[in-house]
Amino acid sequence: MSVQLAVFIVLFAVVAVMGFVAARWRRPATMEHLDEWGLGGRSFGGWVTWFLIGGDLYTAYTFIAVPALLYAAGAAGFFAMPYTVLTYPLVFIPLIRLWSVSHKHGFVTPADFVRARFGSPFLALLVAITGIVATMPYIALQLVGIEAVLKAMGVHGDAPLIIAFAILAAYTYQSGLRAPALIAFVKDILIYVVIIAAILVIPAELGGWRGIFDGAAAKLGPKFLLGPKSQLQYITLAFGSGLALFLYPHTQTGVLASKNRDVIKRNMAALPAYSLVLGLIALLGYMAIAAGIKPENGDVSTVVPILFDKMFAPWFAGVAFAAVGIGALVPAAIMSIAAANLLTRNIYVEFIKPDATPAQQARVSKLASLVVKFGALLSIIGLNPRFAIDLQLIGGVIILQTLPSVGVGLFTRWPHRTALIAGWFAGMTAGLWMLYTVPNPATHHAHFGGSAFNLATLGGPDLTIYAGFIAVLINVIVVVALTLIARAAGWRDGTDATATDDYNVERA
Repeated sequence: MSVQLAVFIVLFAVVAVMGFVAARWRRPATMEHLDEWGLGGRSFGGWVTWFLIGGDLYTAYTFIAVPALLYAAGAAGFFAMPYTVLTYPLVFIPLIRLWSVSHKHGFVTPADFVRARFGSPFLALLVAITGIVATMPYIALQLVGIEAVLKAMGVHGDAPLIIAFAILAAYTYQSGLRAPALIAFVKDILIYVVIIAAILVIPAELGGWRGIFDGAAAKLGPKFLLGPKSQLQYITLAFGSGLALFLYPHTQTGVLASKNRDVIKRNMAALPAYSLVLGLIALLGYMAIAAGIKPENGDVSTVVPILFDKMFAPWFAGVAFAAVGIGALVPAAIMSIAAANLLTRNIYVEFIKPDATPAQQARVSKLASLVVKFGALLSIIGLNPRFAIDLQLIGGVIILQTLPSVGVGLFTRWPHRTALIAGWFAGMTAGLWMLYTVPNPATHHAHFGGSAFNLATLGGPDLTIYAGFIAVLINVIVVVALTLIARAAGWRDGTDATATDDYNVERA
């Protein structure tokens, strides 16, 4: 057994133990309630929320996928920087309002809110299904991150990934949201240590930052800078991703677990600090180019782990591998919990067993979390995208279709429920069709190769644009047009179960 693998196993085992012990952390009278299992008792303070949301948002997407995109595609990969800079100002007020109305009414999921706001169980069902489906490829991305570090350590085959998957499933089943909340402390500390070491050690070994950028420019050629044909894709991808990030059910789960509005305000103000770290992590892709790293079997997801293996001492490479692996486990746990809550509250309780007790709901959600993780494994096999980051971007196209009902719904009741349903169908149809037409040149698949839709397909200019941007634009146009028709025709609408003051309450 190599030193790297030994260190990785030890740290992974420590985290696994923490995951099981987390069930006793701030132990409630019972875990058989979604408020406890799925939202940590809605009691997390500033520091816990900081690590939980940070661990939730900065995932294997950050540590594996973004540097891999820079390694292969150059400047286009920097879209993640303006995307995160845009996100927090966009979501500051909506998230505060979501917390207030959810705590007032006991909402556990965004679909719970939509059900009450627009009086439509069917619209809530669409929001729930959208959240579950969009989360599957995002969880898959986390598993890709774990798989990448295993490959870098010379561990091949499906068995190790299945074991890691089983451990994650087990402690999530037992401890719920408390597990990733506790593990997030370790994850963030390890990540910061590894990144600080990387920006100090690796550039020094490679002749400084000038050598790194010169090497990247020489290899990437025109892709080193953002060309005219890439600018529309870059802008729409950054903006669309910023809108999508807090529509994901797992990010909203971290927010709803906070104990009051002030916790959210402080976190939204402080979380942009992670953007600096993201920029440094992204540059690992250029460091890999300068270091002459070759991806294993053409899998660019492995370039960062291979870089760590080459540039760090064996024991510290093991620490770095563990940081990436744990950095994937935390969000994967939160995502599976959020998706399971949607399935329980908005499908099982709404349509199958309306009189389900809190204990029954908790048990169903635990089982559903296992099913969701299995679905994520199928996402890896079925989609097989060129870049791991495409797993997240495909999910973004899907989740954006909940923007009119969830995002806009937090501010106004004006959209008609029929218009929201029609807009969802229009946007989802357009988005899935565009994703279907995008080929994957690396794997020679004709479909679902990414989220960059070429306007030439529609007879337009030879420019690519983020498919999610067009899809949600179509969605919004349909919602506005049909709402005007519905209001003029006097169509019957649903009843709003919330009140104006509900969106500003400090505590339930």
